[in-house]
Amino acid sequence: MWNPSLSPEPLAETFAGLGLKCPVVMGIINVTPDSFSDGGEAYVHDKAIRRGQDMVADGAAILDIGGESTRPGADPVSIDEEILRVVPGVEALRDCGAVITVDTRHPEVMVAAIEAGAGVINDVTALTHDPRSLTTALELDVPVILMHMQGDPENMQIAPRYDDAPVDVRDYLATRVAACVDAGMDRRQIAVDPGIGFGKTLAHNLQILNRIDILSDVAGPVVLGVSRKSFIGKVCGEDDPRKRVAGSLAAAVLARKHGVQIFRVHDVSETVQALGVADAIEQQSS
Repeated sequence: MWNPSLSPEPLAETFAGLGLKCPVVMGIINVTPDSFSDGGEAYVHDKAIRRGQDMVADGAAILDIGGESTRPGADPVSIDEEILRVVPGVEALRDCGAVITVDTRHPEVMVAAIEAGAGVINDVTALTHDPRSLTTALELDVPVILMHMQGDPENMQIAPRYDDAPVDVRDYLATRVAACVDAGMDRRQIAVDPGIGFGKTLAHNLQILNRIDILSDVAGPVVLGVSRKSFIGKVCGEDDPRKRVAGSLAAAVLARKHGVQIFRVHDVSETVQALGVADAIEQQSS
């Protein structure tokens, strides 16, 4: 059970060298042929590089590069294949002006990507998929993003259950943060992500978003990925992920008001503009 006395610190002020007073946008680069949203648009190396450069120009402070699809029902890929997909993109974009994160659950890929120039590990399993993951992250000495997921990508959407979704997610993430801190990791170098759409029904996702502020003192910043996700389609009746941008922006703006600091998105320029306007309005009330 989560104990608030274990995390008395206020909202994080920096993460991976980035200030958090203004919202931070993380651009998604899926170097996979079967991403749920962009359908492998960045799978070809040159396209991935151009997309990353465009995202930085549009205001992304972080680029998140992933070589294994974690969409519902996705099949795993070999570690060698994942490294072949991820490392060239990291090498090509490491000097682009943004922090590079590697979206992986495999220690070997973490090592290869960090050695290639990535600066953050983003693990959808909160460093639990492999028993070596936590030790690997400690040895690499880089910030980490711990995400909540119930089950695995292959089975996570088969009847997910919670007693109280927001509280259960918070408690799980707090337990993972505690495990990392106990192992020697600096709490300020740990971000948490509630994992919208990962082992959650529509109702679970909406409940978590409605109460996302309860994650604010679990560790460092809260990371949120709602971009184009299926819960938006279920709310609005839109099957095409590319037509869910407005819903993605609505969720991001509301989450910003409730303490979220980092936003993982496909549509960088639109998100930067929406969050900038929302912050400007909010500042007038103080």
